[in-house]
Amino acid sequence: MAKNSENIATIHERLALCVQIFGDGKNTAFAEKLGVSEGNIRGYIKGVVPKADVLERIVRTYDISPEWLLTGIGDIRKNDSQSHQIKIEKNADYEENSSVSQDPSIGVPYYDVDFIGGFSEVFNSQTTVPACNIVAPGFEKASLWCNVTGHSMEPKINHGDIIALRQCTIDDVQYGEIYAVVLDKFRTIKILRKGSTPDVFRYVPINRAEYDDQEFPIRRIITIFEVIGSMSKFF
Repeated sequence: MAKNSENIATIHERLALCVQIFGDGKNTAFAEKLGVSEGNIRGYIKGVVPKADVLERIVRTYDISPEWLLTGIGDIRKNDSQSHQIKIEKNADYEENSSVSQDPSIGVPYYDVDFIGGFSEVFNSQTTVPACNIVAPGFEKASLWCNVTGHSMEPKINHGDIIALRQCTIDDVQYGEIYAVVLDKFRTIKILRKGSTPDVFRYVPINRAEYDDQEFPIRRIITIFEVIGSMSKFF
């Protein structure tokens, strides 16, 4: 018999209950719908902590309450009548009361796309709806949040983080600050510095052990954003 969904101490026990309810007690059935292996599910139940993308997939696939899955608080099912707020893990520089909100009138919109990949298509679309809004003190001036891939800005901005962006102009650029830049052929996130000639910017990575400085003509810039900060997704 399944345990009371509000009295399960660990995420591993809660995942075991999810398998009972949504997978008819079979790891294989539960895993197949998620697109992971049965061994993965078995490992999560025994003590392996699922990665963020797996947790998100579980929540979306089975319509499970993220708050219940992460903390055990509330009911296992999502409550559509509530404006759900979920705490997210942050860099140590920021306060601990940031949250995710489904209320479009609160916070800054978060688009579940990667800046390096499909960001421009979303940003330039008049029909794309953000996944949620993020409420984070200190980030009120941000225009939007999106995802980051790549390792060139580690350890300050890590692969898998989300970043807060504020659209600006080339005239706003302050040398030594981090910018997310859409150029004609690609997108990149780097520290901008003065180039070897007045018509170029030097793009400087933080992870200089693996990445080199590069220079590109300013005229190639289509859109530029100040990177206000970054956070690590909790789910």
